[in-house]
Parts: sequence; structure tokens; C-alpha cells
Amino acid sequence: MLDVCLLGTGGMMPMPDRWLSALLLRSGGHTFLIDCGEGTQISWKMSGWSFNQTDAIILTHRHADHTAGLPGILYTIAHSMRTDPVTIYGPWGTEPMVEALRYIVPRLPFDVHVVELFNNDCVTLPGGMNMQALEVSHQVPCLAYSFSLNRSREFQREVAESRDIPVEHWRTLKAGEDVDVNGTTIRADEVLGPPRPGIKVSMVTDTRPTPELPRFVRGSDLLVCEGMYGTEEERDRADERGHMVFPEAAEIARRGRVKQLWLTHFSPALQDPYEHLPTAQRIFPNTKIGVAHETLTIPFPDEENESERSDDS
Repeated sequence: MLDVCLLGTGGMMPMPDRWLSALLLRSGGHTFLIDCGEGTQISWKMSGWSFNQTDAIILTHRHADHTAGLPGILYTIAHSMRTDPVTIYGPWGTEPMVEALRYIVPRLPFDVHVVELFNNDCVTLPGGMNMQALEVSHQVPCLAYSFSLNRSREFQREVAESRDIPVEHWRTLKAGEDVDVNGTTIRADEVLGPPRPGIKVSMVTDTRPTPELPRFVRGSDLLVCEGMYGTEEERDRADERGHMVFPEAAEIARRGRVKQLWLTHFSPALQDPYEHLPTAQRIFPNTKIGVAHETLTIPFPDEENESERSDDS
């Protein structure tokens, strides 16, 4: 399963009642932060999630409302007694930006590695989560991200028993590796069930709609997407500044056939995002206004079905 926590929903500057846009993902004891504007560590502390398990910080682009909180985040992780390395991912230009921000946090109990990503780059994060980057359209190099957690194939115990495969080989076969039993090669495919659907979450912020985005987010269990402005009437302003209006985000969700859309990264001028929610829901009904500290646990589809069957019984 995959846990998601939205730490903030604001764009440009933190507001008294709105933290800047940031997102946490957690799976199998590994935590990943996407973006960290000013004050992100405070909102994170309020969420109750641990800082110590943070393996990676993933930046969409270098604007201050997505990066200025990095020194505070690193300092807070350091005080969580973490000593394992932390990797910071981001688009071209991330490395010199991190170097500059590290000037005020020069000493940390863990190593910091910076990896710059480019269009369609794929990375396997700790715990086996796959991350893919997509170049999007903003004023500076900017990336959207999709995160996929694959589900291992089910080990068919009855098949292994019928083939008299010794138990000591089961673990290897479960891992997808072939084994040799008395001079005979047993292929993992012979004892593993068919592929099972996994989990996908996508994060898209600070961009105009691009032709590639619906395909990139396709099938996401959750799409977290910017809605800087609420109405079609503000599309010219959004276009000028490299952002989206609610209906554009909803159209990406509809065409991408995602299961759920959370809108985020609201302009300070957008005082009541709920006022414009119907404009998005007319295009994609399962649209929600993002709320700070809202948490969602996404199970693997087969686990969800098993839970429903248990509830029915």
C-alpha cells in the first residue's frame, strides 16, 4: 500500500491559513517529500509523520515557493537522528541551487546527494517505488512526476507442492528467480500467478497543460494537480504565468482516466477554492479541493477487493 499526505496547497507565498504546496508519500518504511516551500517542516510536524525515514526530497522546479524550505527540512531531518544519506532529485539547475541553500546548513549527520533529472528519466527509489519525470511548461525547467508501486506476482503454493519443489527454494522463486532442483531448472514463471495491478500517484504543478500530460498520468489512483486559478475567465493570466485553471486540470484528469483528482497550488487571490469546485467537477466529477494534512491510504487493488469481500461477509 501507499500512504499520501498533502502538506500544503498554496502557491507563491505562505498564507496564515494556507501552507505552500508540498506532498508526502510513504511506503514500506520509506518516506518521500515532493517540494518544500517556506515553513514546510512545520506543516510536516503537524501531520505526525516521521522525518527520520526520509530517503528522498523531490523538487519540481527551483522557484522559492517550492524550494525555500529546504534548509529547514534538512535541519529537521538531522534532528530526527537520521544518519543514512538523503537524495535530492530535481530538474536541470537543481545542483547549484541546493549548494547555495546548503550554505546555511553546512553540517549534517548524513550525506546529501543531488541528482538532476531530464525528460522521461526513470528512477527506482528505496523500497522499490518507480519514479518517472516529465518535462512540463513553466518559466523555468520544471518536471511532473509519477510514482508507481508494483505488486509482486502471487506465489502459487499448491503448484510448488504438486511439483515437489523443496521449501528452501520457495523464497527464491517468490523473488522471480529460477532455481535448480536435482539438475532440473524450475522457472519462477511456473509457480507465480499472472501480473497484478499496482498503485500509481502523479504530481503535476506549475505548468500549462501539455499534450503529454494525460498519457503521463494515465490510470493514476490519485492525481495531485495545480489549479492556480479557478475559472476559464482567468485562463489568459494562467497562460501568461505558466499555470492552469481548474477546468484545465480536470480535463487532464478526465483524459488520463485517473481515479481521483486533488487540486492544489492555489493563488493567494483565490480565497475560496470551493466556490469554483463545480467548474472542475462538471468535467471530472471525482475532483476534490486539496486540504492540508489530508491523508489517503491507497491499497493494492487485490487487497482492496479482499477487504470488501471481508466486509460483505
